[in-house]
Amino acid sequence: MQYPSSTSSASNGPSWARSVLANAVAEVSAAPSLDGLISQRRVWRGQSAVTTPAIEQPTGWPALDAVLPTRGWPDAALTELLLPDGIGELQLLWPALARLSQPKDGVIALIAPPYHPYPPAWHAAGVRLGALQVIRTKTPRDALWAAEQCLRSGACNAVVCWPQQADDRALRRLQVAAETGQALGFAFRPLKAAVNPSPAALRIALDARPRQLRVLKCRGGMPPARPIPFSQLGHPETSSTSILRPAGDAARQPSSQFLAALGSSPSTLRLFPGLAAHAESMRDTKADIEAGP
Repeated sequence: MQYPSSTSSASNGPSWARSVLANAVAEVSAAPSLDGLISQRRVWRGQSAVTTPAIEQPTGWPALDAVLPTRGWPDAALTELLLPDGIGELQLLWPALARLSQPKDGVIALIAPPYHPYPPAWHAAGVRLGALQVIRTKTPRDALWAAEQCLRSGACNAVVCWPQQADDRALRRLQVAAETGQALGFAFRPLKAAVNPSPAALRIALDARPRQLRVLKCRGGMPPARPIPFSQLGHPETSSTSILRPAGDAARQPSSQFLAALGSSPSTLRLFPGLAAHAESMRDTKADIEAGP
C-alpha cells in the first residue's frame, strides 16, 4: 500500500489547511534576514572577530584597558557611563581627555554640564584648557541636539554630555553621529538607566560602594564577569563631582602654574563664565603675598 506524502496530503487536503500552509510560507519569506537587521543597526553581532581599530584610544587605566576588546575606549563611538550623582566620575575620563586636548586644533566639548567646570582641577589633570568648549543649553532637547551636532561635525576630538530624558532613539542618533564625525562620545546617565537597552558601543556602571567599575556591555566581546576596583571614585556623601571642586592634587596646585597656563591661552577666559574674575583674584592674592607686609 502506498501512502501519500505530506506535501500531497496538504495539497489535496481541506482548504483551511492549504490556507494555513500558504500563510506560513509567506511569513517565512517576508521575515527580515540577519544581514538586513545588522545593516539597519537593529541588532549587533556578539562574539564576532575583534579587529584592531585604526586608532587606539587607551583609557589611561591599565586594569580597565585589559578587559575591553579594543584595549581602550571604542573609537568613533558612544560610551555610556551610568552612575549616582557626584562621585568624582570625571577622573575616569581625564587621562584620555588630557591626551586628546594636546593638539592645537583639539577640541573637547562639554555639553550642558550639571555643575560649573573648575578649571584648576582640569588643568591639574593635564587637560589643556584652551581645548575645552563649554556649551550651555536651555532645554534637555537642545542639549541632545548640541551633542549630536558636535559629534557629527568632525571638529571635536571628544564630546562629553549629560543627556536627560534620552530614549533609545536619541542615544542611537548620538552613536551614529560619533561614527560619522569620528569622535569619542561620552554620555553620563543615571544608574537606573542600566535596566534599559542601549545602542552605545560600551556601557560601564560606576559604583561608589564599593568603589568599582562594572562593564555591562562592550561591542566586540563579552563583558568581564567581575567588577574592576576603582578607588578614585568617592562616596556621594563625602565627595563632590570633580568638575565642581578641586579633585586630588588640584587643591594643592600652585597658583603660578595655573596663571601661567591662562597667560599662554588668553582665549580660555572666554570659555568659562566667571573664570576671568577668578584668575584676577588669584593674581591679586599672589601679588599681595609677594609684596609682603
